[in-house]
Amino acid sequence: MNWFDAGVNLLDGRLDADEVIEHALHAGVSRLCLITTAPNEWERAASLYCRYPDVLRYTVGCHPHNAKLMTAADFSTLEAHLSSPGVVAVGECGLDFNRDFSPRDVQEQVFKAQLDLAVVHRKPVYLHERDAFDKQLACLNAVSEQLVGGIAHCFTGDVSAMHAYLKLGLHIGVTGWVCDPKRGGALRESVAKLPLNRLILETDAPYLFPKNRRPRARNNEPAFISSVGEVVADILELSIGDVAAISFANACDLFGLPD
Repeated sequence: MNWFDAGVNLLDGRLDADEVIEHALHAGVSRLCLITTAPNEWERAASLYCRYPDVLRYTVGCHPHNAKLMTAADFSTLEAHLSSPGVVAVGECGLDFNRDFSPRDVQEQVFKAQLDLAVVHRKPVYLHERDAFDKQLACLNAVSEQLVGGIAHCFTGDVSAMHAYLKLGLHIGVTGWVCDPKRGGALRESVAKLPLNRLILETDAPYLFPKNRRPRARNNEPAFISSVGEVVADILELSIGDVAAISFANACDLFGLPD
């Protein structure tokens, strides 16, 4: 089986990027999408991509937690990066009204600016949302006819929210949340109704270690994505090989990559 982990926080201080990539390759994970969340990560992501061009692709963007950090110069730098080799999406961007690490009006301003860049540069958007669904949907609807696609990263919502994203032409990112018997019920119901051509698997490592995996590791890794695939395969009544192939093809389609 060949896996594509469409979302890993490879620059997180808890991970050793070289070790994580080595483990991933040994586990049959041949491609990774590295998520960036702040301006100080973009150059680091570019450097890591240059070392692993056959394995890595990456996003450039600003997470809503970090929206208050963005300057005009940062937006210029972000836009310049969008034409760099290996960059496949704008993000991780969106709204997070749960923890409010950045003021909500600033989050919205920074999110809208990133949506505009995605439209101008014909890049998909890599989306984060927490406790801000209605506002986020309104922002997306305003540019829906110009968007070239995107992914609802680490989707945890119900069927109604999923269909709202699907109507926008988005893919749905499924993580180890689906493996959690206590918190993952709504997501499992959504996955059961998810069109196969919109399914993408991701780990969101080092977060969301799959609870069906033993032994428990300190951090999640792309090498563990098959545990997410096992649960999704069970829900969809498919083989795990089929799930791996479907998710791989969909991620390639989203990011404009050859299979």
